Amino acid sequence: MKLRYETGTATFIQFLVVMLFGFVGLIASIVDQCHEGDFANCAQGSIISFVYVFLLAGWFGFLSVLGYAAQDQRSHRLAYMLMFAEFMVLAIALFNAKHFPSVLGLITSLVDAAFAAWIIVLAWRLSRAKGGRITTSSRPRRRPATTKK
Repeated sequence: MKLRYETGTATFIQFLVVMLFGFVGLIASIVDQCHEGDFANCAQGSIISFVYVFLLAGWFGFLSVLGYAAQDQRSHRLAYMLMFAEFMVLAIALFNAKHFPSVLGLITSLVDAAFAAWIIVLAWRLSRAKGGRITTSSRPRRRPATTKK
């Protein structure tokens, strides 16, 4: 399956993968904090981790809706908004990859950056089409000459 302009599908896949990594990171964070036996810090850290995951779900859910709207309406303005939002995700993911706290954090950041770059390319192609058909090249296709009888 080639995704040429399907920003809705791509952003939904991004949402699912980010949430999967978010919940794995949440569980790892809770286990790491609660392993030491200080239950006051364990409860506080768990609440903060849950709030962080819910904020991630809200942001990437918004990106998924924006990606679907850009694809459905073939709107170059929505595609530009999606590109801007994904550039922010890319910048934050690359910053987090540079300052990773654990191997899981590094892998999560690199996967986030890869998805953001992929969606930026899809949104750019969608914005370049300006509501028209998405094609792979800019030159017109050659049609075979037909003979009239």
